Amino acid sequence: MARTFAAVDLGASGGRVIAGRVDGGTVSLDVVHRFPNAVVDTGGTLRWDFSGLYRQVLAGLERIPEAESIGIATWGVDYGLLDAEGRLLSEPVAYRDGRTAAVIDEVHALIPPPRLYAINGLQFLPFNTLYQLQAEKRGPLWRQAAHVVLLPDLIAYWLTGALGSELTNASTTGLLDVRSRDWSGQILDRLGVDRNLLPPVEPPGTIRGRTKTGTPVVTVGSHDTASAVMGVPAAASSFAYVVSGTWSLVGLELSEPVLTDEARRANFTNEVGVDGRIRFLRNVGGLWLLQECLRAWGRDDLDRLLEAAARLPGGVYIDVDDPAFIPPGRMPERIADAAGKAAMSPEEIVRCVLDSLARGYAATVQRAAELSGRPVEVVHVVGGGSMNTLLCQLTADAVGLPVLAGPVEATALGNVLVQARAAGAMPGSLEELRSRLAACVPLRRVDPR
Repeated sequence: MARTFAAVDLGASGGRVIAGRVDGGTVSLDVVHRFPNAVVDTGGTLRWDFSGLYRQVLAGLERIPEAESIGIATWGVDYGLLDAEGRLLSEPVAYRDGRTAAVIDEVHALIPPPRLYAINGLQFLPFNTLYQLQAEKRGPLWRQAAHVVLLPDLIAYWLTGALGSELTNASTTGLLDVRSRDWSGQILDRLGVDRNLLPPVEPPGTIRGRTKTGTPVVTVGSHDTASAVMGVPAAASSFAYVVSGTWSLVGLELSEPVLTDEARRANFTNEVGVDGRIRFLRNVGGLWLLQECLRAWGRDDLDRLLEAAARLPGGVYIDVDDPAFIPPGRMPERIADAAGKAAMSPEEIVRCVLDSLARGYAATVQRAAELSGRPVEVVHVVGGGSMNTLLCQLTADAVGLPVLAGPVEATALGNVLVQARAAGAMPGSLEELRSRLAACVPLRRVDPR
């Protein structure tokens, strides 16, 4: 008889509540509720309507009354501030807001980047939580804050009343010691952040608390990339992954962090994954570029654009990692400017973005292998980008290795697998779970041309 687990998956452009059903060695997913998400400009600050997202989560969970447990995954780095009574002081500021630009040099004066990397192993991104908190300290709410709560933990708090910080997401903040897997006293002291503001760190598979109806809320890989990497159906260890969505996360899974100065200069991150694995990766530009272009064009016919783009010769590139592409607005014009073109058709822009993403993926996979000493024999592409046939082919061509595309719902699958293992419904090591997953999800092999 199938056992059911509820997976909450919140992304920067939308959210889902999913019923994951485990029957013997197979896993199936049923999306019971979908809802949009987007940043909201509130008085010149980009924020998330997180209270609204929570209402949508509740609506979805009501459709899975048989769920044995609930697991929550969201994007990383962002947080909510709670006062001493547990009330949210304001809707969370979105990582795409530009408020950290004024404090980055200030943080680096307090803790030089080489020292930061030696402790947290994290790539430099201007929106990492430690920079956000430095900016937050200048604002009016900081003195009222009793708790800094990461977004998946905020949902869990509202469901259960229990506070905690799930490990994989905590590792995206820049405040975690990647060796001890706990908050870094040295970094917090240098930044003047009271450790008591941060709830204790808990690994995936922990029962955080129970809802009013008694359903356990179980920590999963609550950083969506951690759940997605968990959901990679790899048959061997010599794989690279591309979690392709709004962002692209490209890298390897390792047993230990790579904290060399060479890795720091290459801007690779060492985030913690499920079962203590290290996600050695880089953020590469993602499908955000196309999402913003479609919004600007008022179009929803991406499939037609992809067919037309596949017939173009390609070879026009942009730097998809340029921070100039992080904010929303005027994306087609900004891409054309970056490509050195006076104007580009929608088809040309789509081809340029996909060529550039594929080249970025290939360079990152190759560099990760060099820095880690880990050979790569196949590249798994999971998430929304796995459905993009042209992107997968261009990636295979650029990296010169086979691409295995799928599953689309890797984040939800990873979420459900952690819950199922915690409940004894699908026991086994990470490798055994992935082997079972590979047997029950469709994969598409794309060979380089």
